[in-house]
Amino acid sequence: MLLLIVSVVLALMAALANAAASVLQRRAAATEKAVSTGRRFSWLTHLLHRPVWMWGSAMLGLSGICQAGALATGPLAVVQPVMATELLFTLVVGSVFFHRRPDTRAWWAFLSMVLGLAAFLVLVHPTAGTTRVPVGRWLAAGAGLLTVVIILLVVAARLPSAPRATVLGAATAIGFSGTAALMKDAIARLSDGIVALLTAWQTYGVAVLGLASFLLLQVTLRAGTLVASQPALTLGDSLTSVVLGAVLFDEKLTLGWFILPELAAIALVGAGSVQLARTPEVSGKGQEGVW
Repeated sequence: MLLLIVSVVLALMAALANAAASVLQRRAAATEKAVSTGRRFSWLTHLLHRPVWMWGSAMLGLSGICQAGALATGPLAVVQPVMATELLFTLVVGSVFFHRRPDTRAWWAFLSMVLGLAAFLVLVHPTAGTTRVPVGRWLAAGAGLLTVVIILLVVAARLPSAPRATVLGAATAIGFSGTAALMKDAIARLSDGIVALLTAWQTYGVAVLGLASFLLLQVTLRAGTLVASQPALTLGDSLTSVVLGAVLFDEKLTLGWFILPELAAIALVGAGSVQLARTPEVSGKGQEGVW
């Protein structure tokens, strides 16, 4: 129980750091969206020279450290859903940053997400499984995830702005949940010594998939509004992680007739994330003067 509490606290700290990064990097990405050059990915070069974007990257690094600690002490199916509180922290951080008090709608959305997430975790009641994943499972799960991501990217390329951002958000969420699963497996190697950690393929898988997911996130943020992408990011990461926890790490989930109230709880989280994504504190809209 103590380890689970530590895991949840670290996951909340990771979510807070992610929220700070989100406020900084969304502004940087929105600014660079207006830059027009002949080079397709010149926007990324511009971002790398913006201090606000670099500070956001530093906060993402801190988030990664906290997330690693959370995954080392708790189930994947708990850590990633708890990190969905990033959106709640974004409301708070955005309110402080923009010197604006959230309205009643924002607080109702906040409450909706909190209750939905709490209900989902209580109902699903994920329990810890194994800490290491056989290579065969990784090959099967990796092939499945890669296929889904490729399909989503192909579909996104044929869609207009808002639905494209939603589909790209779902693809990005799968990337982040896959990165978290690799991170959990890699951290387990640390018990065999630092050399085992540094020579494990999972460690380098975290770096490659994490970077790819991070870059895809930047594309997602430029593709459309936050309202379009954030629900897919929030729900996609949480749900994919619950599935990966069960499939890869043998984490036990409570389903059966509980699946109906669990779906209702997920719907509550989704509704709250949509409304929160509309608030100026989260989206940053109408706050240009602050920057």
